[in-house]
Amino acid sequence: MTRTLLVRGMLAGFVAGLLVFALARWIGEPQVERAITFETSMDRAKGEAPEPEMVSRKVQRNVGLLTGTVVYGTALGGIFGLVFAFAYGRMHITSPRTLSVLLAGLGFTAIVLVPVLKYPANPPSVGNPETIGIRTAAFFLLIAFSVAATILAVQIERHFHDRFGAWNASLLALAVFIIVIAVVSHFLPEFEEVPTGFPVTPMWKFRIAALEMQALLWGALGFFFGWLVERDLAARRLQL
Repeated sequence: MTRTLLVRGMLAGFVAGLLVFALARWIGEPQVERAITFETSMDRAKGEAPEPEMVSRKVQRNVGLLTGTVVYGTALGGIFGLVFAFAYGRMHITSPRTLSVLLAGLGFTAIVLVPVLKYPANPPSVGNPETIGIRTAAFFLLIAFSVAATILAVQIERHFHDRFGAWNASLLALAVFIIVIAVVSHFLPEFEEVPTGFPVTPMWKFRIAALEMQALLWGALGFFFGWLVERDLAARRLQL
């Protein structure tokens, strides 16, 4: 069963990656191009030659982008399938599709939404290269705490589900999650590295596009994976 869920997860992630590629080419790439144009104009104003491209922009926004989104989506889908295999039967949800959508929502919140609220995505030319190490470490540290807080919240909901009811147990779990994330975010460093003169509108469009692509990825993964698993279980019941 676990192997089947792993394969179903990778398939769902592959499809989700294709959808993200289409969305990225539509709303993400124009913002990247504007950021690169700004960076090039700043280099020329300083009398500096633009850095040579290791890979052409044509390859980056087509084959490179497609490969990245599909590989990332497939890998994420495989992990998602394993998480679903562990959670199925251990939570108070019997519907595979409902559980899949719930897990996708929790994953999106823990891995994407919480870190983005603290450290939003930035287009090229935004950020100090000298601080990339500490920025990356802080970002992944926040993801680790967010995932841990999510697991803790799920355990709290399970523990108090029968005692306080589903609604009250969920509110208690949510409160604990918010408190943990608020405390962790307070002590993590802040980074204000937007270069002077960088246009605000393209930057926020890039951030919104990045969030939309992640929402599409997790949403498509949750719904499509849940549909695949529910279909498999229905087929098995007919065979019995």
